[in-house]
Amino acid sequence: MLSKRVILCLDVRNGLLTKGVKFKGNVDIGDPVEAALRYYLDGADEIVFYDITASAEDRSIILQVVELVAENIFIPFSVGGGISSVARMRDVLLAGAEKISVNSAAVRYPGLISEGAEAFGSQAVVLGLDAKKVEPSAQCPSGYEVVIDGGRTPTGLDALAWARKAESLGAGEICLNSIDADGTLDGYELDLTCLISSSVEIPVIASGGAGNPDHLHDALTKGKASAALVASIVHYGTYSIRSIKERLLELGLAVRLPKLSRERGGRPMAPGPAGPEGGGR
Repeated sequence: MLSKRVILCLDVRNGLLTKGVKFKGNVDIGDPVEAALRYYLDGADEIVFYDITASAEDRSIILQVVELVAENIFIPFSVGGGISSVARMRDVLLAGAEKISVNSAAVRYPGLISEGAEAFGSQAVVLGLDAKKVEPSAQCPSGYEVVIDGGRTPTGLDALAWARKAESLGAGEICLNSIDADGTLDGYELDLTCLISSSVEIPVIASGGAGNPDHLHDALTKGKASAALVASIVHYGTYSIRSIKERLLELGLAVRLPKLSRERGGRPMAPGPAGPEGGGR
């Protein structure tokens, strides 16, 4: 059984870690570099970093923060926000990221996905897809509309159609965020997650709404996601990444727990065996 991933989301505004609910009312809660290191040591499989106002402010992502995070963690690191050209993609990768997440710019210019995939490989290009539930219509038959600019701009674009198109253009992964569920702690939007996961061949990351480890289990089983992204429940100390993974192991999912080594300064070594029998304990 392939291991399921638990991914930590760092929303960054003006260089500070921030968190809101349904993309509104953001409150600054700390230093993203310190948070990334803490979550890496606790067993995160990946870190996703979003400069949440870069697109709306039509500016480049803050590369200095990207560099500092990359210097301190040794797991896959995805970066998004204000990435609107192959040149900007290259800058982010050279700053230490392993993946680039494109969202608003890709909706405005879908060729950005194919150009990025050609330049850096599909594995390096992640589609960030922010979706909001709407009444089904001829324009949005799935009942989910793509919204860009950090939740500020409805597009009229059907989320399912856009996910399929992005895959055909070369996106290697989709980070699917439900605006309706974001920050609510009520659980992922499972209908949306299952719809997209079942309709594309590339991995889908479920995002938005995690309130407890069982919500991740639902997203990874009922929602058929390859990974689950968390933020609030870890940022505010309700759960640690390790406790989330231990619960997922209890529920029968294959996840990886890091082994710690004093010889390596307490930093995680290679994960141990995945699955309920091993789990790397």
